[in-house]
Amino acid sequence: MTSEEPQQPLFVPKVNPVNIEEEMKSSYIDYAMSVIIGRAIPDVRDGLKPVHRRSLFAMWEMGNTHDKAYKKSARVVGDVMGKYHPHGDASIYDTIVKMAQPFSYRMMLVDGQGNFGSVDGDAPAAMRYTEVRLKREAEELLVDLEKETVEFVPNFDESLEEPSVLPAKLPNLLINGSDGIAVGIATKMPPHNLGEVCNAVCHYLNHPEATVYELMQILPGPDFPTGGIIMGTEGIQNAYLSGQGKLTVRGVAEIDESGKRDQIIITEIPYQVNKAKLIEHIAELVKEKRIEGISDLRDESDKDGMRIVIDLRKDARPQLILNHLYKHTALESTFGIINYAIVDRQPKILGLIALIEQFVRHRITVITRRSEFDKRKAEERVHILRGLLHAIDNIDAVIATIRAAQTADEAKEALIAKFSLDEAQAGAILQMQLRRLAALEKQKLVDEREQLEAEIRKLLELLSSEANIRAEISRELHELSDKYADKRRTQITGDLQEIVREDLIPNKQVLVCLTHQNYVKHMDVDAYRVQGRGGRGVMGISIKDGDYVEQAFVANTHDHLLCFTSTGRAYWLRVFDIPEGSRQSKGKAIVNLLDLRNEERVTAVIPVQEFSSDRFFLFLTERGMIIKIPQDEFARPRSTGVNAITLREGDNLVYVMVSDGSQEIIITTKYGQSLRFHEEQIPLRHRNALGVIGMRMKDDDIVTSMTVIEDGKHLLTITSSGYGKRTNFDEYRGHGRGTMGVRNIKLKRNDGIVTAFSAGAEEEIILMSAEGIVIRTSVDKISIQGRSTQGVRIMKLTAGDRVVGVTSLSPEEQKEISDDIPQAEIVDEGPDENGFSEE
Repeated sequence: MTSEEPQQPLFVPKVNPVNIEEEMKSSYIDYAMSVIIGRAIPDVRDGLKPVHRRSLFAMWEMGNTHDKAYKKSARVVGDVMGKYHPHGDASIYDTIVKMAQPFSYRMMLVDGQGNFGSVDGDAPAAMRYTEVRLKREAEELLVDLEKETVEFVPNFDESLEEPSVLPAKLPNLLINGSDGIAVGIATKMPPHNLGEVCNAVCHYLNHPEATVYELMQILPGPDFPTGGIIMGTEGIQNAYLSGQGKLTVRGVAEIDESGKRDQIIITEIPYQVNKAKLIEHIAELVKEKRIEGISDLRDESDKDGMRIVIDLRKDARPQLILNHLYKHTALESTFGIINYAIVDRQPKILGLIALIEQFVRHRITVITRRSEFDKRKAEERVHILRGLLHAIDNIDAVIATIRAAQTADEAKEALIAKFSLDEAQAGAILQMQLRRLAALEKQKLVDEREQLEAEIRKLLELLSSEANIRAEISRELHELSDKYADKRRTQITGDLQEIVREDLIPNKQVLVCLTHQNYVKHMDVDAYRVQGRGGRGVMGISIKDGDYVEQAFVANTHDHLLCFTSTGRAYWLRVFDIPEGSRQSKGKAIVNLLDLRNEERVTAVIPVQEFSSDRFFLFLTERGMIIKIPQDEFARPRSTGVNAITLREGDNLVYVMVSDGSQEIIITTKYGQSLRFHEEQIPLRHRNALGVIGMRMKDDDIVTSMTVIEDGKHLLTITSSGYGKRTNFDEYRGHGRGTMGVRNIKLKRNDGIVTAFSAGAEEEIILMSAEGIVIRTSVDKISIQGRSTQGVRIMKLTAGDRVVGVTSLSPEEQKEISDDIPQAEIVDEGPDENGFSEE
């Protein structure tokens, strides 16, 4: 080779082209499966992740059991990290800490001494300060490891071996649950009561065909270490059937009314809720005035249990505040269940029966291998005992044979050849002590052989059928249940009591006001002072230019409002959906609360507590058409509304009234005519039907009101000028439906009737003027007069103002009634100007 020739490389690399997508896919899948199998998802057989299994095994291996002294956590962590889990000490210590926390594990696996954190989220002390040892329950997961019950695999550096799974006499995955996040999947399994789980597994062993619903009679649902209340069973059933479900869990709170002021006392909180953050959140809600009525909040928890005390103000409603706490804080939380577990090295979602079945299969394998191990060891010992007993029976020849040999190996060979022994028996004879030659010692060997032979027969019977093994599993579980079971901590209610907006709003009486231009609001009835007849009142509502109050009535905040429009349509609205306003506020446009059509306006609003088939709505139009429709035809709310009645062209719906179908009614027009007839004359129709003629009237007259005749009451008529009177119903003769009726009241020029309704002497009325002035006065101060009289002045109005709305208050609705009410002054100011006759 000359210097000019290029040198050939000693090694020529081989390059294989690889598709980058395939390589990324393959590598990512390998990484994902490594995380799923090796880190985040528990094994279905023992319910443990690798870090939990390695921690428990290391403590077991170093003799750190419940009957020995505690060992420093740092020593345990170092042992686990150095031998089996080289992923950092933080993850190992966090795992050990969690297994020692009574609020994290339903069945604690580690007995800790020192500060291991708290339900307030306090961090545990450093590992150099705390000490640990195994709990007795944890040892039940590790027992029989030495009997070749499970496979051992090399550790990370192949210097040691560790178990791939623990024997697990207890169904740990169901008892303690698990949670973890892997690549693409997550698991979150709830804990259960040990006794209930063991009983459910035993029932399955005896009845393999058992259904989830049968098992739920024994295992009704999760049992969280922090207690609480599971609301409803639907989520539990879904989780047990499919492996996925959602639970609503509430803390346990009671209302204490024994002291000077009411208190809400919280003694249990939902699982995995931080108590300190819960209290902090409640305080923030109180500060932001999102929850009102709380005067003090303190944590009185101690070693005896949890106790959060919430002091309430005198005027507070305890149940309402508790509902707000459930709605807005973690006192009511959702626990989402997804039962991912590793089955045959693959992640699967498992229902209750599959979880129990996998545990049973694992225990069948463990007990089979344990029994085979015990049988083999017993058979080996029996074989040795037979050799020893044979030697004792021929002791002189055995001694002579041994003495004749030059070495131990020669002696062993001679014994094997002369007495038909094998090497193990011959070795045992050579090691036998001379004291074994005593008669009593020989009997001990005989007894031991018989005992072992009986044990072998028992093991053979156990291994003869799977049914025997399943019975053994059941026996062990009953023993463990008797030994470790405790009372259930979490309550389960039959139905989910969902906190809806209605539960967060007090059910009280309010005054609802609707203006002519369809602005609406509600106000507290007690905002108006009781005044005598003729008083000026207080400002009731702030109005826009040209607007005035058209309707005002009392309703409960939980009532439904049926809003009927001028076009004959009906819409649903809850009273609490109407914004609350002050006396001076104008309210909110109702078009923002209802899905009204163009040119449609609300003309009648009826509060309804329930929709009944034996009660009816009576609809009256501006031109005197009337129709009767059952209430239950409006029982299904629709956001877009429905057609209530059909109207003739040019007519408008003006009045709607509730009736029981057996009443006499009086219709009154603006210019003072009233018609009395029985509602049986009104045909019953379905929704969206056309009405019949209820009252005939002159072309320029319109209907203003309709009322039911009630015994012991009078017809109270109010005019737009603020005058009114009470008249006996007997003065209105029945003329039959479709007639013009009789005169009701003597009107002044440009005056008209606002309303006429049945009123008792014990009631009160609220009058509202177009300028928004409101007055509240007693009915018994208004004079009883004949049909042809003008009445008395009830409300003093300013020039240009007029009465536009009237509502009545029953005795139950009246509060703080004033006794100082002046007597009415009856004023007669001349004849009617509208030309109507007496008839």
